[in-house]
Amino acid sequence: MRKAEHLRFAILAAQREGNRLLIQALKPLGITPSQAEVLRLLQQHGTLSLNGLGQLLVCESGTNPSRLVERVVAAGLVERRTDAEDRRYLHLSLTPEGERLATAVTEIEESLYTSMDTACEGLEVDAMLAFLHNFIDTLPSGKALNKRLDLD
Repeated sequence: MRKAEHLRFAILAAQREGNRLLIQALKPLGITPSQAEVLRLLQQHGTLSLNGLGQLLVCESGTNPSRLVERVVAAGLVERRTDAEDRRYLHLSLTPEGERLATAVTEIEESLYTSMDTACEGLEVDAMLAFLHNFIDTLPSGKALNKRLDLD
């Protein structure tokens, strides 16, 4: 197996296992990783427009995450308000229950990140990140990630 192929499948395996662990940890909360990402983004940024949220999501491609937002609104986790000046724009913010779950998600993510920090000990993480950014920066998920990094 050539190195590029090995790397591709190693990244895919790591992504799948990380997502599997996250799904298991989120199951008691009754939310998916994509829904958790919405909650965390709203917790970090306060109110966002639907388009603004879509530009920051890594879990979904495109800038209109309508179905995902519909699910968290229906679950009572996110409040959707129409802009008073332009009814075409929606403003999204967390409900008190959404805020509670977002805080629980933060704890779950911290546990996952601690495991990842341990796995990274002694490795050149900056070199890994440079490689990954060289590969993803011009792609939709890479652009969403870079928008989030610019806001930090």
